[in-house]
Amino acid sequence: MENLVVSVIVPLFNEERYIENFIESLIDQTYPVKNMEWILVDGNSTDKTREIIKDYIKLNKYPIKLLINEKRKTPYALNMGIKEAKGKYIIRLDAHAFFYPNYIEKCVFYLENTDADNVGGIAETSATTFMGKAISQMLSTKFGVGGSDFRVGEGDKYVDTVPFGAFRKEVFEKVGLFNTRLLRSEDNDMNARIRNSGGKIWLSENIHFKYYCRDTVNGILKMSIQNGNALFYTLKENPKAMSIRHFIPFLFLISIIVIPILMYFSLIFKYLFFIEIGLYLALDFYFSFVNKNVLYGLITIWLYPMFHIFYGLGSLLSLIGLKLY
Repeated sequence: MENLVVSVIVPLFNEERYIENFIESLIDQTYPVKNMEWILVDGNSTDKTREIIKDYIKLNKYPIKLLINEKRKTPYALNMGIKEAKGKYIIRLDAHAFFYPNYIEKCVFYLENTDADNVGGIAETSATTFMGKAISQMLSTKFGVGGSDFRVGEGDKYVDTVPFGAFRKEVFEKVGLFNTRLLRSEDNDMNARIRNSGGKIWLSENIHFKYYCRDTVNGILKMSIQNGNALFYTLKENPKAMSIRHFIPFLFLISIIVIPILMYFSLIFKYLFFIEIGLYLALDFYFSFVNKNVLYGLITIWLYPMFHIFYGLGSLLSLIGLKLY
């Protein structure tokens, strides 16, 4: 363990609100600081992100390297960090999150004790405002995000993807760097390439972090439509990068547009439409109120369909060639 070196890579842009807590979570890691380097790649932030980082650098206590990503986008930042990294393992983190003290130690443990090429943990979606907490509940259910194991807390198994990721450095020599043409789904593409090369991805229930979600309706719907908009662009780049769950909002949107039109031609489509909407509303009601705060439920009961429809709309726009990011 003592000879291992971990390179932590963090893409940044305007993280003034979170960067100090994030760096403190790195400082509190149980994995030895002397065996790590922290490569922070800033996309020309317009707030005080870089000033805060430079204050930590001036202390001469922490292994912080600050790089500037003129192109701003995440895959460019990741590739810059990977090229700079000297560690045996590369752990991609996000400043919009809090990592528990044993996070890096656990990532290294599972890289050492499994045959996985990429290791990740469970995302505890968190927020500080009332609306943010309602949104975090929506993003923590299967109805909200589909079968995304790392979001719904189902780990200790090989999976198709993990959040962020702790990689063996040689993986990038084998499958290449992040695809800079994919600005919203570069992680799905990378994990697909790892699997396609015969590699494995491990999700551990013993690795946890808090991810701070969007805390406004506008923020979460913007994220939803942009994530959905990545669907068909990613599919063109790598057909194996997206799983069936990524298509469900698109198919749902198409169904509620097309089936009402078909109702004029056959009565069976009327029954199909009412069955579909009835089942959707039943699931919406169940996941909004079962074992949940009633006030949050009153928010999520309409937020679920908006979130799904915006994701599907983003996918539809990508199908016809309109890019939203």
